This record gives sequence, structure tokens and C-alpha cells, in this order.
Amino acid sequence: MPYQPDEYKHVKYLWEDEVADKLDPVDNLVYRSNKLGEDQRITNTGGGNTSAKLMEKDPLTGKDVEVLWVKGSGGDLRTSKKENFSSLYQDKLNALDSVYQDYSDKGYKSAGEDRMVGMFKHCNFCLNPRASSIDTPLHSMIDEKHVDHLHPNAVISVASCKAQKELTEVIWGGKLAYVPWMRPGWEAAELCEDTYAANPDIWGILLGQHGHTNWSSESKSCYETSLWVIETAARYIEEHDKGEMTFGGQKYQSLDDAARTDLLKDFLPVARGLLSNKVKFIGTVQTDDATLRFVNSVDAPRLAELGTSCPDHFLRTKIKPLFVDFDPQNDDFDTLITKFKAGLEKYREDYTAYYEACKREDSPAMRDPSPTVVLIPGVGMISWGKNKSESRVTAEFYNCAIEVMRGAEAISEYTALPAQEAFDIEYWALEEAKLQRMPAEAPLARDVVVVIGAGDGIGKATAHRVAKEGAHVVCADLNLENAQRTAGELTDKYGQGIGVAGTGISSCGPAVALQVDITKRETVEALFTQVLLAYGGLDKVIVTAGVFIAEGSDLAKNDSIFDISFGVNVKGGYVVGSTAQKIWEAQGLKGAMVLTTSVNAAVSKKGSLAYDTSKAAANHLVRELAVTLSPLVNVNALAPATVVQGSNMFPRDRVISSLTKYDIAHDESETTESLRNKLAEFYAQRTLTKQPITPDDQAEAAYLLVSGQLSKTTGQVISVDGGLHEAFLR
Repeated sequence: MPYQPDEYKHVKYLWEDEVADKLDPVDNLVYRSNKLGEDQRITNTGGGNTSAKLMEKDPLTGKDVEVLWVKGSGGDLRTSKKENFSSLYQDKLNALDSVYQDYSDKGYKSAGEDRMVGMFKHCNFCLNPRASSIDTPLHSMIDEKHVDHLHPNAVISVASCKAQKELTEVIWGGKLAYVPWMRPGWEAAELCEDTYAANPDIWGILLGQHGHTNWSSESKSCYETSLWVIETAARYIEEHDKGEMTFGGQKYQSLDDAARTDLLKDFLPVARGLLSNKVKFIGTVQTDDATLRFVNSVDAPRLAELGTSCPDHFLRTKIKPLFVDFDPQNDDFDTLITKFKAGLEKYREDYTAYYEACKREDSPAMRDPSPTVVLIPGVGMISWGKNKSESRVTAEFYNCAIEVMRGAEAISEYTALPAQEAFDIEYWALEEAKLQRMPAEAPLARDVVVVIGAGDGIGKATAHRVAKEGAHVVCADLNLENAQRTAGELTDKYGQGIGVAGTGISSCGPAVALQVDITKRETVEALFTQVLLAYGGLDKVIVTAGVFIAEGSDLAKNDSIFDISFGVNVKGGYVVGSTAQKIWEAQGLKGAMVLTTSVNAAVSKKGSLAYDTSKAAANHLVRELAVTLSPLVNVNALAPATVVQGSNMFPRDRVISSLTKYDIAHDESETTESLRNKLAEFYAQRTLTKQPITPDDQAEAAYLLVSGQLSKTTGQVISVDGGLHEAFLR
């Protein structure tokens, strides 16, 4: 091993013999894959393949056969399990060569590559359903037991520079051979096979514009060879690093945190609206030092225009980003918007021209010509995708592209793939087929939904309901701990990554927890600023926060109860709606707002004067906001009745008081849940449906009102009360 485990500076040595030695051969392959994928400097999300050729018992003949286990299509090395690996008979894969030659001889060279992928399923061992990767023949044809194919930034820097062939010899001292760019597939694998056969002492091959492949007879030594290849390249780049003159040096200074936040909170909704001319996008903001060093540099416009190099990169980032010619020290916000609009128009024109110039007879239709990466000097990078996961991965890939360009410029000169080659990857029939196989998007998959009051009760149930339909959910509450608990539940169920204000919120996942006091405009404004930084925009707002305070018999002493009740139940909804209005108008995209009132707004009751009148005012607030925010935003309300389960309006003491008031048999030693059930059942018997009203019932109504299914409904209050005839409209 060229380096000892503690000598690595640019990758992590994670192999543990005490773990690996206890694993069977397939699990050992999975272990190696996970350890490689754990370090993003080694390979990017979803990229790279690992394989092992192992002896297995044929289930039909009982004979020992050689089986290629290789990471399948769509998997990720870091998280892959055994079921993410394809298994194929090695002898059947070998026999496919004659099939490929037959296609090639008949002039089907390009189509033949695609057809070969369809042939892999005929080689499946034990009916393994995992779809095989396009890189399967590369792993099959290299005559070694263990093979790694990776896309590390340091190696791609070499593979993407002008002197890539010469530097392969200089950096790795003859241990790596070089092959020029060729689209992944059967022909590229044959070239690698021939290169290895002609150079049997090499440890691997540098693939021009792509990455590298290396091998070994043992799993551990294959892992160590992968690390050696990357570490060696990274050390060479480090020795030639240009320091302050990286990317030609700095042309602009970054805005300070406060100024950048002020700019982004105004820019993001405008940008999202302009970008979402066909479908809505979810954003990720990147403002780390490495990103800022690039966007602020002299060479950034030139390098950005060249676009990305590695195929794995531009499948997410498109062939190039949109670089906005913004001067953070001299341009104002209006100038930024003007330049962004002009840049966006030019980008779409360029992308359309790229498609028209490169398309083939059987090319899929042109996809959305909008950029997925926007670079702004002094500000950073904003990436866009169909959901938060995709926009985060897009940001990750362009981060990789920046590092590749840094390395390539340090040791030589960065070069990108020719436009036609890039197009043939981006619009590859196999990629199109992969897109077509993807499941349909959930109804709210591209929506950002803010649920205020998500810490418990109706709000918590609503957060879960909209998340079930794919929404990106902002769990806001006066009690941050409760909001975090709800967001954590959603993250555990629907994906990784939960953000909390002040802790890198832009990297959050499908849910984020934030604190807010809706009676204070400054906290509501801070909430929506964080929402924009987290997701790039806002679509729906559901307010379930409310307050009920029991009143004394002396009405003259209830002034403070009135102030609090109207402050939360009325003013709070107004503050939220009027603050969100600016974002909705900046986006220009359809939105929805739902307030939570109460059937008490229509039913007079003793002992809840402040609560009932505040809810009556809230009902009219819904109608006023519907008029004010039309036609862009639909505003409606749901009016619950006696939701006891999980409601902070029914703490234990109020439940006991109500049970006593209605002379319902109970024992104060009972659990709170038991007492609540008795009260809920009592209330249920007063309704027409005779069923207790639950938070889930309210959540279903809230979802319906923001789902788009009632797109022609606004200014309405929907009662969810089990049929309380006293609340019928008169």
C-alpha cells in the first residue's frame, strides 16, 4: 500500500478489518462501496460503481458459476445495500460480445450500445430484478476480481484538463493508463479491456473527461488502490495550487451576511417565479467560501460558460450554469433583477440553439430550457430542482464542478466536453427511459407549505397530511421544541435533513422547524425569510395556531383575555397573510392560505366571550383577505368544533373542568388520554354524525383547501364539526 492509513490528507481511510473480515463476499462488496461513498471527495451522490466477481451455486444446475455483482442503476454507494446490486452470469456477459459485434457490423453502433443494456437482463443470476448500470460491461471485461469505477474531483480535474494524457503518466508514474473520452457503454469497456491487456502491470485507467477505474484481486486492496489514485492526484494538485490567484484572483468582494440575506429574501421569490414558467422549482442556496471564491473570481464567467465536464455532473446541472453579471459593490437590487431577466432570456435562447444544433432524429423532445444553477458574484450559488433533494444534489454536483475546474486550472487548463458529446449524454435514450420510469410526482411535490401551529394538535396532523402528499413542510410554532419534534417525525419518515434557524437552514430536507410568534410582525418576517433561504419560495400557508383562555364571571376583569384572544386569533392571521403577500406577489405563482377559526364563531356560548367573538372576527378576516389577495391567492378557513384529542386548548385541567361541568362520570386519577376520550365522546353525541372530531379530520380539510382540488373556492369557511346543527348557516 503506497500510503499508510494515517498518511491520507485528501481522503478518509475508513476500512476496518475487524468488520470486513466477518462479512461474506457480497456483504464485503457492499461494505467497500459504503466506505467509498461515505467520503464525497471520492465519489458524488449516485455516481460510481463497484463490483466483485464471485463464485456462486447455480440454482438450476447446482454447479459453481462465476457471478458479477455490480452496483445497479440508480443506486448510491454510500447507502447501497445488497438489493441495490445487480448479479449476472459472467459467462453470459462474455457471450454478449458477439451480439454487440453483430449490431456494430450492421451499422447500429450507437443504437447497439443502448440495445446491449436491454440484453443484460438475459444474464441475470437468480432472477435478480435490479436494473444493471451502463457501466456493467466495464466491470465485466476487466479481468480482475474486484473493480472500482469512481468520479473523484481530484481525478476528474486531471481527466478534464488540456494535458490530461501527459499528466496521467506524470502523476501516477505509469500505474494508470489513459483512454480518451468515450461515452460509457460496450465500446468504451472494450477499449479499457484492450488497454489492460496491453499493459498488464497497470493498477487502473484514467477515463478522459470522466473519472477512473482501478482493480485488484482482493476487496481491501482494491479499496486502498482507489484511495491511492485519488490521494496522489490531490497531492499533485495541491503542489500546484495557485492560492490567491485561483481562478485568476478575486474580482468582487462578498456581501456580508446581513446584506446577502436582505438581497436573497427579495431575489429568491422573483427568481423562482421567473424560472417556473413551466413547472415550479425548489431552491438551495450555497454561500460557502469555496463557492464564493469561484463566483467572485476573474475567471468565473469564462469557466461557467464552458460548462461542466463529467457526465455525472451536467445530467444534474445542465450543460452550463447561468452566470449573472452582477457587481455586488455597485449594482442595486433593481439592476440585479434586470440582469437576471436578461441572462435568463439569453440562457433559454442558448439552450434552445444547443438542442436544435445537436438533436438527432430520435432525440426526446427538448426539456425545460431554464437553468438549474444560478451564480451571482458576492452572493453565491442557487440551485433548483423538482424537490429539495434534487436541488441539494444539483448544488453538490456544481460544487464538484467548481473543484474540478480549480484543480484543472492549477495543473493545466480546464476543458469541457464538446457540445454534441454532452447532448448525446443529456438526451441519451437510456436517460430518457430512466426519467419515464420514475413514479408520478405527488400532488404537492413542488410546493412549500408553512404550517403555523405545527407543534401539536391540528397543526401537527396537518403537517403530516401535507407531507404525505409530497410537500416541503415548514413546521412553525411558538414552541420551537414541539416544532422540531414534528419536523423530526417528517424527516424520519420522508427523508434526511432537518434544518433549524441559524444552523445552515439552506441544507435542510423535506421539513424544517422554525419558531414564530404571529402577534409580532418581526418574527413572522424572520420566519418567511428563513423559508425563502431554505426552499427558495412559498406556496401555501396554513395557520392552526390559536388560543382559548377561560374567562371569569366578572366581565370587566377580562380585558387582557380579549387582548390576547384577538391578538392571536385575529391579528395573527392578518400579520401572516399580509407578510406572505409580498412573497406571493414577487413570485407571481398561485398560492393558498388557510386559517383556522371555530364553529364558536357562529354559536354563542357562555364563558367564552373573547374566544367566540375573536373567531367571528377571524371568519370575516378570511373574506377580507380573500378579496385583498385575489386573484393570485385563495384564502379559506376550516372551522373545527371540540377537537379534544391532542389539542393544547384542552389541557388536563380544562378537560376535568368540562367533565365536571357536564356531570360526566370520571376519576381524576385516570390518564389524561382517558379523560379526553370521555369528553370527546360526550361532544360527539351532540353532533349529527355521533363521532368524535379529531385533528386528522381537520388536517384532511386543510389539505383539501390547499390541494388545488378546490381552486375556484375562496373566502369560504368550511365547518368540520361532525354536524353541529347549531352552527348551520342561517
